[in-house]
Amino acid sequence: MKKLVFILALSLCTFGYAQDKGFEISKNLEIFSNVYKNVHLNYVDDVDPGKLMKTAIDAMLASLDPYTNFYAESDMEDVKLQLLGEYGGVGALIHQQDGHIYVAEPYEGLPADKAGLKAGDRILEVNGTSTDGKTTSDVSSAMRGQSGTDVKLKLMRDGRTFDCTLTRQEIKLPNVPYSGILPSGIGYIKLSEFTQDAGKNVREAFKQLKKQRPDMPGLIIDLRGNGGGLMNEAVEIVGMFVKRGELVVETKGKLATKNVKSYTRNAPDDLDIPLAVLIDGYSASASEIVSGSLQDFDRAVIIGSRSYGKGLVQNILPMTYNTQMKVTVSKYYIPSGRCIQALDYSHRDENGRAMRVPDSLKTAFKTRNGRTVYDGFGIEPDVEVEQEYMSALSVALVQKFLIFNYATQFVKQHPTIAPPSQFEITDEIYDDFRRYLSDKEYNYSTSTEKYLDDLKTIAKEEKYYDEVESDIAALEAKLKTDKNRDLTKYREEISEMLKSEILSRYYYQKGRVEGSLIHDKDVLKAVEILSDKAQYTKILKK
Repeated sequence: MKKLVFILALSLCTFGYAQDKGFEISKNLEIFSNVYKNVHLNYVDDVDPGKLMKTAIDAMLASLDPYTNFYAESDMEDVKLQLLGEYGGVGALIHQQDGHIYVAEPYEGLPADKAGLKAGDRILEVNGTSTDGKTTSDVSSAMRGQSGTDVKLKLMRDGRTFDCTLTRQEIKLPNVPYSGILPSGIGYIKLSEFTQDAGKNVREAFKQLKKQRPDMPGLIIDLRGNGGGLMNEAVEIVGMFVKRGELVVETKGKLATKNVKSYTRNAPDDLDIPLAVLIDGYSASASEIVSGSLQDFDRAVIIGSRSYGKGLVQNILPMTYNTQMKVTVSKYYIPSGRCIQALDYSHRDENGRAMRVPDSLKTAFKTRNGRTVYDGFGIEPDVEVEQEYMSALSVALVQKFLIFNYATQFVKQHPTIAPPSQFEITDEIYDDFRRYLSDKEYNYSTSTEKYLDDLKTIAKEEKYYDEVESDIAALEAKLKTDKNRDLTKYREEISEMLKSEILSRYYYQKGRVEGSLIHDKDVLKAVEILSDKAQYTKILKK
C-alpha cells in the first residue's frame, strides 16, 4: 500500500509539473503578445511589425546558443547555402571598402566571371538602386534570387562606368576547392565545408589522386577553417578509411528520436594508406567528427592546433509562412565515447559568456590502441604545430585593403604569371609593393606598444609615473613603430598574403590553395610524418 501511495504521489507531482510548465508557457505567451500589441498601438514612432518580431526572436534564441537560429522567408537562400552549398546568384564575393561596395572575388566559370567582372570592380547600382549607404549584406541579398532571373549591375573600373546584365543561376560552391599530388608524392585534399555530396566529392578526389599516383605513400585531408555541416557526409568520409559497420558518432538529445547511432555503411576505399588530418581552431562540428573518429580509431595522425569544440547537432525545422528554424537538438559522441563540446551554454559568467568546461570535469577516454584522449575541449592534435599569429602590420594592411588594392594594380601590369606551384613574391615585386605603400595611410600599434600604454596608465594611477617616466620614454622611443623596419621584419608573412591574393586573380580559389601549400608548416609537418613510417606508427601506438 505504501508503495502504491508513493507511485500515485510521484505521478501527481509529475502531472502537476507538466501543468505548471503548460501554464508558464501560456502565461508568458500572453504577456509577450500584450507587450507586442501595446508597442504597436502606443509607441511614439511607427514600428515595422516583422522587424520587431524578428528582433525579439533573435534575442530569445541568442540566450540559448549561437547555432539555434530563426530564418525568415527572405533568408531561404542563406539556408540553402548552409545546407547544400547552393544559392541562386551570380557567383561573386563582395566587400565594403571606404563606404563603397566592390567585387572581392568572382568564382571561376560562374555568371560574374563569364561576364568579365573582376576583383576591384566597384558596384554602383543593383537593378537601378544605388549601393550608396548599403551594407554588403544588403547588396548581396539584392544580387541573389531565383535561378534564371536577371540582375542588372552598374559598375566602375578605372574611373569608367559600364552596365552589365547577369542571369542568375544555381550556384554550387565546390566543397573540395583543390586536390593534388605534392612534390613528395603524397596526396592532398582540401575540404572547405560539409555540404551535400562532400563525401562523394572527397571520394572522387581520392580516386583521381590514386589514378595519378597508384603508389601514393600517404594522404593529407585538410579540415582547417572548416566549420562543419552535414553529419552524414562526415560519416561517409570516415567510412572511406575504416571497416564497414564501425560506430562513428552517436547523438543524444532530449527526445528519444534524437538518440541515433551512425555507422559506416559502405566498403572502405583504403584501409592501409597512411593518413594525416589537419585541423585548427576553426575546425568544428563535422570536421571534429572526422578528425576525432579517425583519432579514436588510431587511423590518422591529427596535426595542427586544437579544434573549436562544438559537440552539438542542429536540425532544420520547417515552420509557417515559409519560415524555418535551426535548433540544437542533441550532443554528439565520437567512438571513444567522448563529447568534445568546449563551451557550456547552459552556464554563463556574469558577462553572459558561455563558460568553458573546467579541467577538473574533463574525463579521460581511450583510443582503440589505448592512447589517452579527453573530452570537453575539442580535438587535441597528436602533433601540435605552433600557430603563427598575424602581426599588427599585416592586420593593418588587410583592414585598409592595401594588399587587395595592390593585387588589383598588379594584374593590370602583368597579363600572366607563373603557375601557382612556381609563383613567388620576388625582391622586385616586394620592392614595388613598398613603393605602393609609400603614400598610403596604415597606422597601427604593436601589442608591446599597447601594453606599454597600459603600464603608463597604471603607473599614473599608483603614483609611480614620475619615478619611471624617463624609463618609459626610452622604451617608447625604442619601440616606436617603424614601418620600413616592420616591412622587412615581416616580409615572409606579408609575401604569403600578397601571393595568395595575386594568385586568386589568375587561378581563382584553386590557385590560392595550391600556392599556399609550398611554405605551409602544417603541410610540411604532415609530409614529414607520412614519409617516415616509423614515426607515423609510433605516434599511433599506445
